[in-house]
Amino acid sequence: MKLTLNNENIYVATGGQEFDNSLPTVVFLHGSGLDHRSWALQTRWFAFHGYSVIAPDFPGHSLSKGKALDSIEDMADWLWQLLDKMDVKVCSLVGHSQGGLVALEAAATHPDRVRSISLIGCAAAIPVNEHLLAIAESDQPAAVDAMLTWGFGEAYQFGRSHVPGQAPMGIGWQIMCNNPLHADLSACQKYSNGENAAQKITSPAQLILAENDRMTPIKMGRGLTAQLQNVSSHIELDKVGHMIPIEAPEKCLSELQAFITNI
Repeated sequence: MKLTLNNENIYVATGGQEFDNSLPTVVFLHGSGLDHRSWALQTRWFAFHGYSVIAPDFPGHSLSKGKALDSIEDMADWLWQLLDKMDVKVCSLVGHSQGGLVALEAAATHPDRVRSISLIGCAAAIPVNEHLLAIAESDQPAAVDAMLTWGFGEAYQFGRSHVPGQAPMGIGWQIMCNNPLHADLSACQKYSNGENAAQKITSPAQLILAENDRMTPIKMGRGLTAQLQNVSSHIELDKVGHMIPIEAPEKCLSELQAFITNI
């Protein structure tokens, strides 16, 4: 689905169904350097089971034009502009990594418009390795190689894929090399409002964390259980790395189903 927002053409995936704002809406927010394709399985299920789906490419990413936004706060503000344009009054927010930070900030600024929030591979803060940040600016393909190595669990390093005939690490490499990775990582690095934002969120919250997450270590994600007011679902996946929606798509979907459909 193509839209114009702030005089820029943007792309919003809808899970293969026409968007209908009269249905309950689930918003999926991608991580650093990624795009709507991170959510292929999850968006399709919700779109075909009574929900409307919004999975945008953030500005400057993949099919969305414009300049990349340089702060989590600006991304959250942009999200609400998008939802206003699509006449979405209330929604469930689902965010992975950087997208989780955006979901936190967005939910804190408009808690009355958030039906639920699901945070995947996320924490109140996501500090970025200084070396990774430097090479993302000077040698993006090298930074992408590093992120994919750190981001996926061991099985995926040996070519595992939940989709026969596809190579998620290869596809991810192509996507991330063409997206504004340094801008995204810088936005994560400087975001410091996560704890304050979490304390303002009143809607039911879900955490999906991973045992082998080296980008956002699980102990950091666990800290959100004390910061959020209403954590009603907390799952930790064994033998899974940071790229949870891609690496463990069925398990990620089943947890989202169980949580969101029962709110």
